[in-house]
Amino acid sequence: MRMRRSMTAVVVAAALLLTGCTSDPLADQFREGSGKNYIAGDGTITVYDLDGRGEPIEFSGETVEGESFDSADAAGKVQVVNFWYAGCAPCRVEAPILQEVYEAVDPDEVSFVGVNVRDQAGTAAPFEQDYGITYPSVLDVASGEAQLAFAGRVPPAAVPTTIVLDQQGKVAARVLGQLKDASILETIIDDLLAEQA
Repeated sequence: MRMRRSMTAVVVAAALLLTGCTSDPLADQFREGSGKNYIAGDGTITVYDLDGRGEPIEFSGETVEGESFDSADAAGKVQVVNFWYAGCAPCRVEAPILQEVYEAVDPDEVSFVGVNVRDQAGTAAPFEQDYGITYPSVLDVASGEAQLAFAGRVPPAAVPTTIVLDQQGKVAARVLGQLKDASILETIIDDLLAEQA
């Protein structure tokens, strides 16, 4: 009987160890719904009609890789702008979804950029590597230029938030909180591309 308990304990311990190696504690915490360690929106999707999009938004900054980014370089394209930081649990959950959509779009028609609102490059770069993010992210913690450019559209504490700009650089849609499904973003992008056509 004692041998059976020992073997059971070893199997359980091994399973827990393997689980710990393959899971992301913050993402798991978010999935549980505990609400700890981050403030996020509720996933509300807002789509703005042509008259409600306001003025074009422009911003620039230095990327995680130390390169210059200027949103004006994406003029004429639909632009997806995702506000995130490495310690944000829902950002970890949505990262693969954003990458999936990024890989599926035509780069001549659609651009992606992240806006990291809290981290330095040393923290942001491992996140991008761990989650396979290949589009650029601007480090906005020092200047706040991107956050300022989107003031009124992105509540300061609501991260993640995904903004989609139309081909004129105007805010056409906003997902306040975690993007839950690739099809949501794909539909927004397709609708904006169809507008131009």
